[in-house]
Amino acid sequence: QVQLVESGGGLVQAGDSLRLSCIGSGRSFSNDAMAWFRQAPGKEREFVAAMAWYGGTSYYADSVKGRFTMSRDDAKNTAYLQMNSLKPEDTAVYYCAADPRVTIKTMRSPLYKDWGQGTQVTVSS
Repeated sequence: QVQLVESGGGLVQAGDSLRLSCIGSGRSFSNDAMAWFRQAPGKEREFVAAMAWYGGTSYYADSVKGRFTMSRDDAKNTAYLQMNSLKPEDTAVYYCAADPRVTIKTMRSPLYKDWGQGTQVTVSS
């Protein structure tokens, strides 16, 4: 019954923007650290962005810093990932994750309790 559902992925050209959404249900995620990870074909799942439960602490992978912005709306039980200036190397399945146990020391690690099913982002050159 607890689930996270991503949406907003699609096929775009390099330089375009996309906004991903992650809607949680089954429980409140307001006390959770939330994060975005991605996995490209043949590669390991990698950290993209994370935000603490209070929204005041966030981290970004170097590869997306300055281009991607994570936000959250706890009233809507939703997290977002605004992706600007997309590059072909951003092509991947993007996953949302949440866990109330995650700390600032572990927000970048793929050890979150709950995960979404993923949404495909494809960026053509």
